[in-house]
Amino acid sequence: MYTLFLQRVRVRSDQRAFVFRFGELTRLLGPGAHVLPGSLFGVRVDTVDVREVALTRPFLDAAVRKGVLGTEARILDLADHERALVWVDGRFHAVLRPGLHVLWTVLHDVVVERVDARGLRLESSAIASILASPSAREALDVYAVEAGQMGLLFRDGALAASLGSGTYAFWKGTGRYRLVVVDLKEQVLDVNGQEIMTADKVTLRLNAVVTYRVTDALTAVMAVDDVKQALYREAQLALREAIGTRELDVLLAEKDGISRVLAERVSAKARDFGVVVTGLGIRDVVLPGEMKDLLNRVTEARKASEAALITRREETAAMRMQANTAKLLEGNPTLMRLRELEVLEKVAARAKLSVVLGEKGLADTVVRIV
Repeated sequence: MYTLFLQRVRVRSDQRAFVFRFGELTRLLGPGAHVLPGSLFGVRVDTVDVREVALTRPFLDAAVRKGVLGTEARILDLADHERALVWVDGRFHAVLRPGLHVLWTVLHDVVVERVDARGLRLESSAIASILASPSAREALDVYAVEAGQMGLLFRDGALAASLGSGTYAFWKGTGRYRLVVVDLKEQVLDVNGQEIMTADKVTLRLNAVVTYRVTDALTAVMAVDDVKQALYREAQLALREAIGTRELDVLLAEKDGISRVLAERVSAKARDFGVVVTGLGIRDVVLPGEMKDLLNRVTEARKASEAALITRREETAAMRMQANTAKLLEGNPTLMRLRELEVLEKVAARAKLSVVLGEKGLADTVVRIV
């Protein structure tokens, strides 16, 4: 009930009431019925719900300064380098940033952990629960480093930490920092479409492939802007140097050897920026259309020549064997006689023949075909 002279105020057990007189905070009312001077005396009451843990009224500073809160609230005044982690009834509640905070402890079990944010990184066994809170996303930057990767954390331009796989949270507003994630797994780089002129003035299009692995993450980040781009450039230069000093026939005949030379050259340079080259090979050699036709004709002529040479060799070998056989038969009449009989046997097997043999051999034989 309100009158000009008196007002009755009832405060429930889950409420508290702040009393003001002419705009100045004077006291805090607990649960129960209260009789206060009326509006004629400039008295005003502001009732708050203590089920809400945080007190967010504009008169927060005055309530703390005048000490009206007593033991019913916990007061936190966080400096610029401080943060607070708040648990309510055993569950994570919020991350508090610098400033003045009042937390009601009337109906809840409130636990507060003050944290020095100058350490930059939040380390807590309950980090998963903390990061699930909306207030944590406002106060923290969260990064994930996957398996097979390494994270390099730079603070104000200087290396602050090297991070393995995992989830990390860093306090906002504590400096200028960035996280660079480096992949340590073996990777493949395609060097495609390289048009290079050989020593004998034939323009080729080459496709090469480079496999590599970062072994020194810090050097890879500090030595070059982009490891992959740097490797591409070195492989490109090595290809031009190796191909441009060789003729086409040598290149086609020694492709594997040239690949080894290329790998050695690129590996030596790659070590300067923390990378090990595990392989480099020429995948494709693409010739101009007219050069393809010319090489096909050369190959066809070479194969035809090889075939003719083999035929002549076989004929020569056959004639040599026949000559040797003739010499052998000339010096051995009995063997000649046996050879004649073998020939007659083959002829008789193919036709109906009557053969009369004399005593002086085949030359004196009378053959009558029936």
